Amino acid sequence: MTVKDLKAQLRNERLSARDAMSPENRASKSLAMADHAGEAVGFALGTIVSGFLPIRSEADLRPLMARFAVRGARLCVPAILDRQTIVFRELAEGAPLVDTGFGTVGPAADAAILDPEIMLVPLSAFDARGHRIGYGAGHYDRAISRLRQKGLHPKLIGIAFDCQEVAHVPDEPHDISLDAILTESGLRFFASWIG
Repeated sequence: MTVKDLKAQLRNERLSARDAMSPENRASKSLAMADHAGEAVGFALGTIVSGFLPIRSEADLRPLMARFAVRGARLCVPAILDRQTIVFRELAEGAPLVDTGFGTVGPAADAAILDPEIMLVPLSAFDARGHRIGYGAGHYDRAISRLRQKGLHPKLIGIAFDCQEVAHVPDEPHDISLDAILTESGLRFFASWIG
């Protein structure tokens, strides 16, 4: 089995486990995530934080993002421009949300495009070393690479439920590891910048 095949298998298994959770269970666990990270993630006033609005069975980060906003974060969410590219549009309070492609919603095209300093990253599977498997399209890997080419190094916090953890993610040289992972059980650090 190739690395690509193994990643696909792990992705399918862990997303199936996430899909099997009831909406009430996901909501409860999403609130627990906000409690674990709402104050624990350290950042300065005006720091740009990218989150995401939930699709399918993803965690609902809106409570956590609201807590970050109260602490002075400037929020943004991804917008899919094409099969290769996402940008991060500012999520301003009261601004209308529109269809942004592939089942996602977010700010309209006239919203400011921001470069995140902290990224809350969706994923399908993760391991205890901070390695992740995304959804397979590579949007976040390319977005992070583009930011690094600009000399920026966003801090990466993976967002998942405990049921998405696997024993080992087969990592390749181009894979980007996480600085932390947030689940309903807590915030696990792989780097020392948080807190």
